[in-house]
Amino acid sequence: MTLRTPLSTVRGLGSSKSGTHHWWVQRLTAVALVPLGLWFVISVIGLVGAEHAVVVAWLGDPVTAGLLIALVIATFYHAALGMQVVYEDYVGNLGLRMAVDIATKLILALLGLIAIVSIVMIALGG
Repeated sequence: MTLRTPLSTVRGLGSSKSGTHHWWVQRLTAVALVPLGLWFVISVIGLVGAEHAVVVAWLGDPVTAGLLIALVIATFYHAALGMQVVYEDYVGNLGLRMAVDIATKLILALLGLIAIVSIVMIALGG
């Protein structure tokens, strides 16, 4: 028999206020990915068979580069949020869950940074 209340048992195991933010951000990135993904697919289909110079000129347009960077940011952030939920649901060991989540976020941040730098370098002609 214990003298602890159910509330004291769960106190400190997380905030009930942070889950809603995570859920909303995941939904907002998903909604942002729909038009950005459609724009990207339609644009790439329009570039099929185009010469290298035409593709570089397309990417050199500030609007195109900006939309592509927004697509990369939304994609990698959405992926990080989604993987965090998967780890929280299916990895029981807290230490392993935190390690895998941190490693995933670092890898996704690195890949996103590489993609953004690549877009900027091509857009600037470097």
